[in-house]
Amino acid sequence: MLFKKKGKLRNEFNQELFRQLELAKRDWMRQKSLIEKSVEPSDDILNELKVAETKYFFFLREAKRRKVFL
Repeated sequence: MLFKKKGKLRNEFNQELFRQLELAKRDWMRQKSLIEKSVEPSDDILNELKVAETKYFFFLREAKRRKVFL
């Protein structure tokens, strides 16, 4: 019974990871499009873009490590 709970928890956390990955990707793409449309983006906006990109790649690496996609 303990192992069933472990599998269920793993699936729940994998689903949450996938959801976070999708949100991070959407945020990164939104930031990227804002930068592309800006004439002269400020340093703060560029930093926010870098943070959003880093979050996305972190979640992507973790999803690959857990084999969520495969």
